[in-house]
Amino acid sequence: LLLPPYIELGVHSLSGLLWTFLLLFLWHCYRMGSDLPMPGHAHGGKLKSGSRRSMMTRGGSCAGTKSSARSKLLRTLQEYAKRYSWVGMGRIHKGLREQVRLNDLSAIQKPHLFFLPDVPSVPFFPRDAHRHDIEVLEANYSVIFAEFKAVYQRGIDSKQGWTSLGPKGHAVFPLYSAGVSVAANCRSCPRTYRTLLCLRTFISSNSLGSAGFWLLGPGATLGSSYGPTNTRLRCHLGLQTPPLCELVVGGEPQCWSEGHCLLVDDSFLHTVSHKGPSEAGPRVILSVDLWHPNVAAAERQALDFMFSPDL
Repeated sequence: LLLPPYIELGVHSLSGLLWTFLLLFLWHCYRMGSDLPMPGHAHGGKLKSGSRRSMMTRGGSCAGTKSSARSKLLRTLQEYAKRYSWVGMGRIHKGLREQVRLNDLSAIQKPHLFFLPDVPSVPFFPRDAHRHDIEVLEANYSVIFAEFKAVYQRGIDSKQGWTSLGPKGHAVFPLYSAGVSVAANCRSCPRTYRTLLCLRTFISSNSLGSAGFWLLGPGATLGSSYGPTNTRLRCHLGLQTPPLCELVVGGEPQCWSEGHCLLVDDSFLHTVSHKGPSEAGPRVILSVDLWHPNVAAAERQALDFMFSPDL
């Protein structure tokens, strides 16, 4: 008796069909898994594809700009590691992967450009964190204040090296701007410039670091904002500090004192105000960006490369 044709396929043909179905099933699982978010990304495929569209759209959104900046920093880190080494780069690499997630959070500390993870931080640091540099600045208070008064008396004008940042006397006289010395201004304040060069932890070689005289006039308030990174501390040397001037960082208020330094982590949400009378004059500080003490030497070198003013 002849068997029906489909029975004649035999055991081997049925095994082949089973293997085919198994391979198709595994391929389907692979395709489904490829759409899941990578570790360290807070959102799934929708955010990833949305970010891609933002980057590819001409004049794209803020999210696209941030993703583009993050990609550039990742490429720069890879270039640095290729030239030198990946040793000690773990936290930087982790920080770049997690920056997108951080930007989506509502937090009291949220640097908008680069966050280095596992860095212990508080809004205000004790003097011991940078004792040498603080003592150098405070020892030169009189000289620094005298040079400030000389440039101030020439008038707050862009032709005199000043940058006006808004109404009510908010202005800066930069000595270093984004890691580059402002030569003409440094020549106007030679002893202040030499004092900066004596500091051990001054960020003078990358765009995260600046130094200069900052003015805030009576009645002015600077709204809540975050600094770009938690890898630095801002050191404020009080030069002229009228009453009713206040700095609030991470919900903690502090006042400046003439001749003394405050160490501030400005990656925390912060506000500045001068509520004194008009006759009190401006609040004046020398602001200097110093490395966070928990950033290792290898990480500082890599960040100098990644945030080089030449890039």
